[in-house]
Amino acid sequence: MKRIVFLVFLSTSAAWMQAQEVELKEVVVKGARVVQQADRQVIYPTQQQLESSTSGYSLLNKLALPHIRIDEPLHSITALTASGRVVVRINDTDASVADLLSMDMKAVERIDFIDHPGVRFGDDVAYVIDIKVLQPVSGYVVGADLTQALTTANGNGTVFGKWNMGKSELGVSCNAKYQHANGYRQHESATYLLNDGSLYHTERRLLSSTSSSKGYGIGLTYSLCDSAYVFQAKLNMSAPIGPSRSSDRRLFTEEGATTTFDNEGYSKSKSPSLDLYFHRDFRQHQSLTANVVATYIGSSSHTESNEGSAYAYDTRGKTYSLWAETVYENRLQPFNLSAGLQFGQRYMDNHYTGDADAHNSLHTSMLYGFGQLSGHLWQKLGYVAGFGLSRRYFSQDRHKHDFLLMRPKLSLSYPLTRRLRLKYDFEISQHVSQIALISSVSIKQNSRETLLGNPDIEPNRVTSHDLRLTYTAPTLMAELQGYYRLNDNCNMPKVTRTANNRFLTTQTNQKGCDFFFIQPLIRWTIIPEKLDFTAYCGLYRFFNYGDDYTHTYTSANGAAWLQAYLGRWTFTAYGDNGWNWMEGENEGHQGANWQLSASYRLSRSLTLSAYAGYFFCAHPTGMRSELKNRYIKKSYASTDSDAGNSLTLNLTWHFAHGRKYRDINRTLNHRDTETGILSSTK
Repeated sequence: MKRIVFLVFLSTSAAWMQAQEVELKEVVVKGARVVQQADRQVIYPTQQQLESSTSGYSLLNKLALPHIRIDEPLHSITALTASGRVVVRINDTDASVADLLSMDMKAVERIDFIDHPGVRFGDDVAYVIDIKVLQPVSGYVVGADLTQALTTANGNGTVFGKWNMGKSELGVSCNAKYQHANGYRQHESATYLLNDGSLYHTERRLLSSTSSSKGYGIGLTYSLCDSAYVFQAKLNMSAPIGPSRSSDRRLFTEEGATTTFDNEGYSKSKSPSLDLYFHRDFRQHQSLTANVVATYIGSSSHTESNEGSAYAYDTRGKTYSLWAETVYENRLQPFNLSAGLQFGQRYMDNHYTGDADAHNSLHTSMLYGFGQLSGHLWQKLGYVAGFGLSRRYFSQDRHKHDFLLMRPKLSLSYPLTRRLRLKYDFEISQHVSQIALISSVSIKQNSRETLLGNPDIEPNRVTSHDLRLTYTAPTLMAELQGYYRLNDNCNMPKVTRTANNRFLTTQTNQKGCDFFFIQPLIRWTIIPEKLDFTAYCGLYRFFNYGDDYTHTYTSANGAAWLQAYLGRWTFTAYGDNGWNWMEGENEGHQGANWQLSASYRLSRSLTLSAYAGYFFCAHPTGMRSELKNRYIKKSYASTDSDAGNSLTLNLTWHFAHGRKYRDINRTLNHRDTETGILSSTK
């Protein structure tokens, strides 16, 4: 991490001395072509980035977005923070894996990176990546994306096609994947304080572990559009090919006595969804958008936790959900107005049989209205001001809750000089716990611990302040960020001890969980159109105030990218030190990640890529954590040899004929994935 900090300082100093002044209407970096706006970064990819990208995942990885880890072979995008999830959209609607794999790089206009999502976006959203693409009006595109790991049994493949016929477009995608893993290991050491004051020591070790799964997905899309409107319908279906299975052998040591036991498990889940979308422009500066999504999830599973004594249960669940949104926008002068209404309805019915005998039916509904103004004051001061108001209703057995939640937000951006810009974000939002955690079900975790749902938990208020100073030059962007988040009356795990020395963990509202960080970031074009470098490193401070404790923790988190474009070759090097944090009484350390990738364009339509991950490391760390509770002291560590020294090949084929483009198109995939099932952790 010291090397990253030194490299950031050295790179910033060198580029600062070489910079030349340019007069721009917005603050722009020519190398990465980044426009800083009041509520987002607008990124215009270079021609080299577009030509060398084989998919949406490949393109986003080349943009080096801060706090975002992109795994191209596994087609995953995750946030390296505990502040929420990443939402990826194409033209303002949620994008599926198939949408990102089938993306035509020639149609990409820009990427909006929103690291402080506005009042339109829901709970638990930390970042929004919105890819703007052009609307195809003729021709067709077909292609395939095939990925196979050479060091493990892990592969997936997607084939797709899109055909345009006048104002209509028909699209189809098929995906199949499989995985078989046996390299996961974990070790846990715990000490329990019993009622008589004595200490009880245990050690848990995973000796062997095997997991396997196969599945497929099918997507059908139809769109009808002209210059004034867009209508799209999308039908998705995902299902397993047989159940996903897992088995493991564990060693359990208590007070010097050692035993071994086996656990078995399987699960199945199928989920069809229908997404209908309509967008209409009026009088050039007004628009109306409507979106309706219906989702069904059917799931079943078998779970065992046989430590101490045999414990097994089966779960069978059904989830029905309906989500709808309508948004009105008016691009006035001197400001833009947007307002909307969202509605959500979900019904879950989960049956637990066996040793966890329970029937949990949960009704939830949501009605959310929001409005937002954006524009400029005194020509220079950019602003985004919004307010949201939502009603949340929960009904479960005799437990009924009705919450009214507010969400004000303000973003201000001011250019101090031609190259120096100051930006401030303020937001108050309400965090709602996962549905599984508010159920009334109890699940055994091991011989001493039980996980309890809490149907009486309440949402908590989250207040955030973000201040940034950004410097830009033709080949450089340097940014210094200070961030402070306050979580009042927040939801955190609480451990209680029973009379028979069992330990119950449940989510409760406690005093607070706050954190602060200060972080520099640079994006430097070392050699224009040939070599790019990006890095950030932040110092973080966490404050946790529980009902009977106060814990603080300091950590450093950072990452760096280096990308080279050499003719038909593209090379990318990436590394981060994971995510180190503390929430409640749990101090967590996500394992570091490092990888190299090389792509070679065999022809205009065919690209071969290779990815090497965790090289020179046979057993990379997945997670380390420490529980610092007055009743339980616990340390935990996991490794995964399947990820160590990994090598993966990817073959991408895209063929397009007669493609012409016009205005922006919108795709859609707003599926529900929440089953509400409380499960045992292993």
